[in-house]
Amino acid sequence: MFVPMIASVPKRLLIVDDEPAMHDSYVRSFAVRRGADGEALDAMAAELFGAPALDAADEPDAFALTHCHQGTDAVAAVAAARAAGTPFAAAFIDIRMPPGIDGRETARRIRAVDPEINLCIVTGFSDFAPIEISRAAGPTDKIFYTAKPFEVAEIVQTATALAHRWQVDREQAAARAQLAAQVAQLEVQGAELAANESRALHMATHDSLTDAPNRLAFQRALAERARRPGLFATAMLDLDRFKLVNDTLGHLAGDALIRDVYAILHAQAPEGAVVARLGGDEFGVLFDCAGEDAAVMACDRIVAACAGTHQLFGNSVQSGASAGLVVVEGAAVCDPVDALRRADLALNDAKRAGRGVTRLFDETMDEGIRFRRRIEQGLAQAIARGELSLVYQPIVSRGDLEVVGFEALVRWHTEDYGALSPATFIPIAEESNVIHDVGDWVLAEALAAVGRFPGQYVSVNFSPRQFRRHNFVGHLMESVERAGVLPGRVQIEITETAIFDDAERAAETLYRLRQMGFRIALDDFGTGYSSLYNIRKFALDSLKIDRSFIDGMGRERESAAIVHSIIHLGRALGLEVIAEGVETEAQVQALRLAGASHLQGFFFSRPVEPHLAFELADQRFFGRDPAQERPSTGTRG
Repeated sequence: MFVPMIASVPKRLLIVDDEPAMHDSYVRSFAVRRGADGEALDAMAAELFGAPALDAADEPDAFALTHCHQGTDAVAAVAAARAAGTPFAAAFIDIRMPPGIDGRETARRIRAVDPEINLCIVTGFSDFAPIEISRAAGPTDKIFYTAKPFEVAEIVQTATALAHRWQVDREQAAARAQLAAQVAQLEVQGAELAANESRALHMATHDSLTDAPNRLAFQRALAERARRPGLFATAMLDLDRFKLVNDTLGHLAGDALIRDVYAILHAQAPEGAVVARLGGDEFGVLFDCAGEDAAVMACDRIVAACAGTHQLFGNSVQSGASAGLVVVEGAAVCDPVDALRRADLALNDAKRAGRGVTRLFDETMDEGIRFRRRIEQGLAQAIARGELSLVYQPIVSRGDLEVVGFEALVRWHTEDYGALSPATFIPIAEESNVIHDVGDWVLAEALAAVGRFPGQYVSVNFSPRQFRRHNFVGHLMESVERAGVLPGRVQIEITETAIFDDAERAAETLYRLRQMGFRIALDDFGTGYSSLYNIRKFALDSLKIDRSFIDGMGRERESAAIVHSIIHLGRALGLEVIAEGVETEAQVQALRLAGASHLQGFFFSRPVEPHLAFELADQRFFGRDPAQERPSTGTRG
């Protein structure tokens, strides 16, 4: 609702009439104070103009009158006022003004000069219908009519209402302009955010020396190709005696040789192949093939093309390469990481065979296959034997270093191999339904432990196969209800791989989990199928920066840039950002300055047994200055 303002500056009115007596009437009208008639017309003004009536104690607005006897003079006065920044709030125009232009034409020209002015046509005749004047000087809601002779209170009330309306219109126009500017600024910021994401993604997936796809991008391409049917080949190549070039000619020459070899690989690889620099002098090639023989022939051509002479800073250098190759059927039980590992085993065999050759993987190269079978069989019995256990690593807030949660991590101590890393047995469990039994045990143990924590949450990792489990949401709710734990004290950690296969279903699942109160964290962020679209689409609470980027912050400009980009992206989207793998004071300070909301790593505590985790939970704080205060449990490593 509009509340009239008592103006401190007189509102400017334009009087246009060819009769001097009418000008005198206007002067006398605006010189008198409000009376009973004016009060009676307040209600009429409210109904006609949408403004509330003034209180009886209110004084009428002060008006400054400008008088013109002809329409052309009035048009000129309006133009001059606009140019001086002192426009008229309203103009009262006589319809007949011989010998000059009439009121309708005057109104049309004034409207062309000042679209904001309110016009009041004052006439005792009906030469023109209102519709004609509206067509000439519209819009209709800025044209009003008063009959001659007019009452003083009527003309004052009309002027007051039109002045208030003019003021409101200007204020609303200014507000709209400010809002439009803010929207434009938000659009610019959104474009900058998208551009920063694109640059960060390119940096995260490309080699800085050759601009080739890096190991991360190659692994993504390999994982994507493994989902489709048909044979494909994964080859790994590295240069023969590359270290000699670096040692004798220097690293600049070595870098130049790497660029030359990548150009050769890119040119010689089969059409549609992905050629990546995996690190150092090691390259990967991924391509479709008709069979093992065709794949070997393609790799032989690449190896032959790499054997030649290069001119590096005035020196002739002989180069050569060796290749290891594995051919896999897609859309079957295919582990992309295992395919890369087998290609690497074949590459090692090629080097042992004398270099400059291609070796196709066969089972005799992989003693690990038998090891994997034994691990899979042992996992099925591990729970019954009591060989599994959980350890907990604290998650610390950035500001006061308060322990706000714990990540639950599974450990397996076997009779045959001793303690096995989760990185060893979890991928094997993931290939079979054993992962569900292991995951259920981990969830039950973690829920039992969180009841002992004085308010902290527990973060539990779920593999892609677990996340795609039928009735995953119902299973989680049943588990927390049985344990008597509120969903808000459980954080579900998933990787982008878990949600990428079926994004629509994953989005619905995460939304339902959030609605029930669970926390959702996107784990290993920066190493999966990251995109601004994914982050906005899925219901998330936090991003966890992969430890590889934290480890590289002090050595690699790219890692530091990626970390900063992820933190800024998370903050812009209102998400927590948890930095994993924090091991040094320098990393702590850098991440706190960058704005990471939470920290996790050996600097604060290694993953510890439950009783030590309970002590850390009760302790709550690591101290205001992490450089001076350490955990009292003796768990830092």
